[in-house]
Amino acid sequence: MIDAVATDSSSTSSNDKQRRTRRTRMTGAERRQQLLEIGRTLFAAKGFEGTSVEEIAAKAGVSKPVVYEHFGGKEGLYAVVVDREMRRLLDMVTSSLTAGHPRELCEQAAFALLDYIEEYTDGFRILVRDSPIPQSTGSFASLISDIATQVEDILGREFKSRGFDPKLAPLYAQALVGMVALTGQWWLDVRRPKKAEVAAHLVNLAWHGLDGLEQKPRLIGHRKA
Repeated sequence: MIDAVATDSSSTSSNDKQRRTRRTRMTGAERRQQLLEIGRTLFAAKGFEGTSVEEIAAKAGVSKPVVYEHFGGKEGLYAVVVDREMRRLLDMVTSSLTAGHPRELCEQAAFALLDYIEEYTDGFRILVRDSPIPQSTGSFASLISDIATQVEDILGREFKSRGFDPKLAPLYAQALVGMVALTGQWWLDVRRPKKAEVAAHLVNLAWHGLDGLEQKPRLIGHRKA
């Protein structure tokens, strides 16, 4: 009788364990997504070099070969994480550029980047780090260049209507977007002033300049080349 009870207890314990295993088993797509989220968090906190495959696997509750099976290693996982974040940021910025007036366009671009920093802080921390491996989608600098390209045509039309050389629109587009991006890096940690106030100051400088925009800007320092 005792043996039977022990056997039943053992059987029940085994069945419970099997049920728990079935509940935590993931599909390939689910496991890949889990690893991406874990990798994203660790890369943001520790950087590429400070993160190991062992730690990623341990956080996911899997063995190291599972990480290699899905991504070929840490480098592959990092590349996918970076690619996803770059696409997300580019999509957020380009989809926000809907205004016809250049000043409102500047506001939309500033808010889009600040929104991304606020909502996807880990992703932005990863993007602004120097990548230790080549990326198919380039670097953060190339991403900023891609975003600037989205506003070149609008700036070109505005320049032409105001008597400026429209060929300089790409230069100003890079300068404007770069200003917003660098300010975003600073705001990432300080988070002051509030987002709307930061955007307002960015547009204030971009739109009015320090003392009005010269049609033919000149250098006033000693260095001329």
